[in-house]
Amino acid sequence: MSASGYGLPEPDRPTIDVTRLWSGGLATAVVAALIGLVGVLVVRALFRVALHAPVDAGPFGGSGTAVLCALAAAAALAATGLVHLLLISTPRPLAYFGWIVGLLTAAAVVLPFLAGGSIGVALASAVIHLVIGMAIGSLVTGAAASATRAGAARRYGAGGQPR
Repeated sequence: MSASGYGLPEPDRPTIDVTRLWSGGLATAVVAALIGLVGVLVVRALFRVALHAPVDAGPFGGSGTAVLCALAAAAALAATGLVHLLLISTPRPLAYFGWIVGLLTAAAVVLPFLAGGSIGVALASAVIHLVIGMAIGSLVTGAAASATRAGAARRYGAGGQPR
């Protein structure tokens, strides 16, 4: 039986502009992949200058760079799916999303130090992971907020009056 069957008002569910949300998620995936690529380029350039020696792979690195970019894009799409699920199912969805992304980003930052490589490479990887996580968190949150505001704007007129 619904809440209205008991004389209670129906809960106010936000309207989600799914196209706007997922367009933002796709754009975030592109940005996250590019952060990975630019991060690798910057780190490789810094190591080359600091070591005064050529680095063993091409300017874009090896296959690890492509894997990093693909995983960053996939993480952005997964974050978009997660925020979509949270928007339709939980109270204060962006608060939960922020905690989830923050904790996953923290795990991604710590992970390179557990791999057993050099401290310089681990530190560089950790910084790249941190920037990718921060970008995904902020951009997907913004897309989600914009997608839910767009729904409210359709329901209500310019003066906040229901249409």
